[in-house]
Amino acid sequence: MITTTTTYTDWNALADKAIRGEPITKEEGLAVLQADDDEVLAILHAAFRVRKHFYGKKVKLNLIVNAKSGLCPEDCAYCSQSIASKAAIKKYPMLDKDTLVDGARKAMELKVGTYCIVASGRGPTEKELNQVIDAVKEIKSAMPMKICACLGILNQDQATRLKEAGVDRYNHNLNTSASNFGNITTTHTYDDRVTTVEAAKSSGMSPCSGAIVGMGETDEEIVDVAYALRELDADSIPVNFLNSIPGTPLEGYAHLNPRKCLKVLALFRFVCPSKEIRASGGREVNLRSLQPLTLYAANSVFVGDYLTTAGQDATEDHKMIEDLGFEIELCAL
Repeated sequence: MITTTTTYTDWNALADKAIRGEPITKEEGLAVLQADDDEVLAILHAAFRVRKHFYGKKVKLNLIVNAKSGLCPEDCAYCSQSIASKAAIKKYPMLDKDTLVDGARKAMELKVGTYCIVASGRGPTEKELNQVIDAVKEIKSAMPMKICACLGILNQDQATRLKEAGVDRYNHNLNTSASNFGNITTTHTYDDRVTTVEAAKSSGMSPCSGAIVGMGETDEEIVDVAYALRELDADSIPVNFLNSIPGTPLEGYAHLNPRKCLKVLALFRFVCPSKEIRASGGREVNLRSLQPLTLYAANSVFVGDYLTTAGQDATEDHKMIEDLGFEIELCAL
């Protein structure tokens, strides 16, 4: 159990440590989350120093295509596509190659650098894997775009085949701390997720793994998952804020305080200073009018819709980035 008995106010000292590559302590991380709301701007200023040191004022754009919707045997409590969900969503099998390729073209028009092919399910069937591989080969042959795949649990052979096809990055989120995982999912384990990320790394794909905040976890557990992702050496860390969807087991969970969301993003920046921190799912409903402030800690966002929920219009994200004086980072392969 992490405990803190004093209010930590020297946030610039945390920034200095992060810039030097020195890990902040878990007690310092907890102090960020539990700081008074009056400290939010000071914390963000310190987090921005770290973000600017490693990424300047550039913002990476990512876009999701929901390549297969619903039909999932896993019981993840947050997910509208799981077997435990009664949410009214569209359900369909894996999209065909032409549809996936067309989605990549649309992503290019929106200045997206990374196209994320996401499919529900425990893991891909042989047919599904081949459909994704065929689409990836065509996309990579025609467009200067990075591709991230998120197809569930992988074995080493599947990971290697995706890498050989041209997949640049593989996403498999830890979602929450090891201690809280069983409260959220019971049909697979925390270690299953870690093993998949390691398989992606071994294949040569860049590992993408993040968290969902707002699922009843403690502040200590938020700190724990941030440190687990540091230990896992994930290159890209999507920080999601629960969007409690009607019909899911987590229906009715209140939206997070937007100031707490900003502290969470700052925490991940301090803990994983040189990594891509992405303000991800649920930012619109949880941060509301404070969304622009996310980019002082995060250097990446999703544009467009998520899997089964609507996101902010991409043109609004473009305006937000421009209004901040930031710059969209175009893909350079």
